[in-house]
Amino acid sequence: MPKFTHTRKFTKENIAKVPEDKALLYKIKNPAGKNLYTGIAGRGRGEERLLEHKELPKEKIPGGTRFQFAQVKNKERAAQLEKQIIKKEQPPFNQQGK
Repeated sequence: MPKFTHTRKFTKENIAKVPEDKALLYKIKNPAGKNLYTGIAGRGRGEERLLEHKELPKEKIPGGTRFQFAQVKNKERAAQLEKQIIKKEQPPFNQQGK
């Protein structure tokens, strides 16, 4: 399992600091630290994907006030890890059993 960053506030300023040089695996959390959603973004798309969860009504994660991420080798590896995290943590805004 990759090492996730410390939890950060889910703000545009913090999202803008997300590195773009590798694929990302990320978690969006509530104020208590519960994982609400786990997702992935390909190289160069991390900031854009996180902003979608913050701003687009269809993609928004209600109660998501914090996030953390881990850089991984590629999007395929990120997808494998995403499935493991969803199975283990069962975030309510992910489709279970993906």
